[in-house]
Amino acid sequence: MRIDWMHFTPWTALAGGLLIGLAASGFVLLNGRIAGISGILGGLFRPAQGDVAWRVAFLAGLVGAPLLYALFSALPEARIEAGDGALVAAGLLVGLGTRYGAGCTSGHGVCGLSRLSPRSLVATASFMAAGFATVFVLRHLIA
Repeated sequence: MRIDWMHFTPWTALAGGLLIGLAASGFVLLNGRIAGISGILGGLFRPAQGDVAWRVAFLAGLVGAPLLYALFSALPEARIEAGDGALVAAGLLVGLGTRYGAGCTSGHGVCGLSRLSPRSLVATASFMAAGFATVFVLRHLIA
């Protein structure tokens, strides 16, 4: 394994992590809600009274932020080394996993761990282990 030093960006990664942490902590402190994307999106499918506007605004911000960034700088190249079938299967498996795990990586990994939630620790460890195993099998055993 080797590091691609030309594309290694620790300062932008640090800045992004700080912004995510600041946004997640502000969201829980100001609204009392966890910034888990699957829960926010899922809440739109069974909306409660007065619960739709903030969910739509949150999701619009997720889509709008890169578009706003693109006005000032070129977006990084997105290269996905998988076919359409693999992407559909991966999306369905992630969706299924978020339902079984009662949350996604943002809800458990960012917000749950910061709240010292034991359930989030187990969920995040499971997400990571499954990711490590998948990469190992696909890149080292099958390829």
